[in-house]
Amino acid sequence: MASPFTSTLTLVSVLVISLFASSSGNQFISAIGDPGMKSQNIRVSFEAWNFCNEVGKEAPGMGSPRMADCADLYCPLIADSLGNHLHGHTNECEVHQKVAKSDNLLAAGDKFPDSHFKPYTDPDLFAVEKELYLGSLCEVDSSNDPWQFWTVMLKNGNFDTKTSLCPENGKKVSPIVTDRKFPCFGEGCMNQPLVYHNWSKVFSSDQSSSLVGSFYGTYDLDADLSKGIGSNSYFSVSWNKNKKTCSWVFSHKLVTSAKYPWLMLYLRSDATKGFNGGYHYEGRGIMKKLPESPNFKVQLTLDIKEGGGPNSQFYLMDIGSCWKNNGEPCDGDAETDVTRYSEMIINPETTSWCRPNNLVSCPPYHISLSGEKIYRNETSRFPYSAYHLYCGPGNGAYLEKPVDICDPYSNPQAQELVQILPHAEWAVHGYPAKKGDGWIGDSRTWTLDVGALSSRLFFYQDPGTQPAKRVWTSLNVGTEIYVSQTGQTAEWTVSDFDVLLSETGDSV
Repeated sequence: MASPFTSTLTLVSVLVISLFASSSGNQFISAIGDPGMKSQNIRVSFEAWNFCNEVGKEAPGMGSPRMADCADLYCPLIADSLGNHLHGHTNECEVHQKVAKSDNLLAAGDKFPDSHFKPYTDPDLFAVEKELYLGSLCEVDSSNDPWQFWTVMLKNGNFDTKTSLCPENGKKVSPIVTDRKFPCFGEGCMNQPLVYHNWSKVFSSDQSSSLVGSFYGTYDLDADLSKGIGSNSYFSVSWNKNKKTCSWVFSHKLVTSAKYPWLMLYLRSDATKGFNGGYHYEGRGIMKKLPESPNFKVQLTLDIKEGGGPNSQFYLMDIGSCWKNNGEPCDGDAETDVTRYSEMIINPETTSWCRPNNLVSCPPYHISLSGEKIYRNETSRFPYSAYHLYCGPGNGAYLEKPVDICDPYSNPQAQELVQILPHAEWAVHGYPAKKGDGWIGDSRTWTLDVGALSSRLFFYQDPGTQPAKRVWTSLNVGTEIYVSQTGQTAEWTVSDFDVLLSETGDSV
């Protein structure tokens, strides 16, 4: 039975969503299982990847790099002298764990406690199955529309071109022949991390109780974190409640090192079924309904404490999906599927690579707010400073030249990338208008018209094909510290996260 506190929070969330309306009267519904992060119970998973979004090889003693912390807070009711129900004393609250330590330690080849899940010996296949298994333990059945968890994603940017671990634009190739430069300290540089877990527990103060917990660790397999971070790589994600807003606050920290100069850490709102952005298999997440351009907004509070240095591509919003070059939805065929990403980088040190003298880093055209196409060679009109870079999918047959092909190895299929910067063009949709907006010392609660902005971006399609439906399966916030020359630290918090769909289907 749900506690009265849970019911109250659910009612508050519903009221907030029902009141969120535009001047035209559009009503909005939340697409996620935990609107605004208001639930008193925690649902969070952890996943780690090598360069091409696979596992490759598990870290010693860590099991498959898929974990979860899914816990319910129970506070018994007591009655006062008049018989009114009151919440019990804070020290009477308890936590009920949905996931056991043994579940998180499952490694390739281990049998799952539930025989419906297959004990693959291949580490890549086992990780997929383990995510589905953990999802079944964490699942919340909400009006027959189940959801599982928020997802913390950690990725290692090292790539050993002497291995055959990563495909090239979705095709298995060996040996890899490329003139692109990737960081790698030698054999084993694509390893998975050591991951430690502070299980969610009850934290009580001022006669109120909530849950706190964390995941943390390092890619340095010989590190002893009990002696401090030192010169090692490091990551941590912790969660606690903001007592004033009742939102979860996810606190992130990411530290690069000489051996691991390219690391990524995101908080992801992923689809509860089907593909997630960047993957080619069934996943789990928190988005019960998939947002489609242009009819959705995202709300969140972002507070950046440390930026991660000049190469930190901090994404206020990174949206990901997948469709083929002919506009058809992806079906798992990695040779014809294409991952599509759009990312707003708010680090003010990030410059525009798209320039009149470097059209190769610009999309073929920009779409104005009125819908007009402005081509990249129209130097007096094209907003070059609104773009960091554009790169096309490696399997696109009719790409307009000049064009730079996106890195063909860092996803399991070809990818297309549109990276944008703070600019007046995007500010009309609630995004930063200028460099420095929302950066260190400028914590903000954002309402981003992600649907409207994403409908304006150029994405490649084969000529004469029906335009793809831009349905987004992953909405992410976090940073990619790109090949730092020295050890860098990024630190930030995310809270109040929600994805709002127009109930009428009209543009929001």
